[in-house]
Amino acid sequence: MSKQTICILGGTGFVGHYLTHALVNAGYQVRIPSRRRERNRELLVMPGVDLIEGKVSDPAFLDQIIENCDVVINLIAILNEAKRTDFQKIHVDFPKRVNEVMGKYGVKRLLHMSALNADASAGPSRYLKSKGEGEDIAHAATENSGVAVTSFRPSVIFGPGDHFFNMFAALLKRSILALPLACPDAKFAPIYVQDVTQRMVTALADDNSASKRYDLCGPHTYTLKQLVDYANKLTGANKALIGLNDSASKLMASVLQYAPGKPFTPDNYLSMKKDSVCPLSKAEQQTLTSLEAIVPLYLGRARQKDHYDNHRYYARHDET
Repeated sequence: MSKQTICILGGTGFVGHYLTHALVNAGYQVRIPSRRRERNRELLVMPGVDLIEGKVSDPAFLDQIIENCDVVINLIAILNEAKRTDFQKIHVDFPKRVNEVMGKYGVKRLLHMSALNADASAGPSRYLKSKGEGEDIAHAATENSGVAVTSFRPSVIFGPGDHFFNMFAALLKRSILALPLACPDAKFAPIYVQDVTQRMVTALADDNSASKRYDLCGPHTYTLKQLVDYANKLTGANKALIGLNDSASKLMASVLQYAPGKPFTPDNYLSMKKDSVCPLSKAEQQTLTSLEAIVPLYLGRARQKDHYDNHRYYARHDET
């Protein structure tokens, strides 16, 4: 029996790297589009991976990479917009186009990466509304084309190369005496990237996962201040953390949206008004990896410099 071929849209990003390894180890053939093929040498030399240069925004190229695939996995997303239309284009219009191409070539399996609290009508931010709409569009492929669709709705994802802990480590390093922290009481249940990718690989072999929408959380819940303070201690930055009230958090968002890299925007502020957590049974908690077991391995003082230097590579949004 020949190997199934899986096309990972956004496969060169943070989650995509880990997912590619997991799929290859599980015996799949993986096809990944990349705007800059030479920048992904780790993937280039990996057996079982076909890295194809091109832009998925080009309709002809999207057809090319999806044709003759057995499965499509869509990881493409952004956290912040450069233009007002970016969330619509990437989170909504692109999943619609993926559905159309899959229908054209008869591809019958889709895994879609969404976000915890994504909701097309009740999402508190434009990000979460657009992610919810894109998730609904992905699942519409079941009715329209008979595609088996599974979506995944994670809280913050952590692991070597992540955006979350590495971003705060960099901010702490640049702070002189203290770091003002917006929305310090916002709650998160960070989940390890390999726990996320294992759920995705497992879903591929489970017919019962079709039409399911899985909320993904780690085993413990923390406030944002607790998470940043943990990074503070691990890196040895030892900066004072100043938790801001709601008004000051809004003001910080209105200012930092214009800073390089958009570290915090009004839309981020709105997303954080709803806690990024989900209930887990004790049995589920015991199967998941705690951040205390992983984060010190890449954010501790011995690893600090390398990750400050390299986090931008992995923390960029998945390629579009």
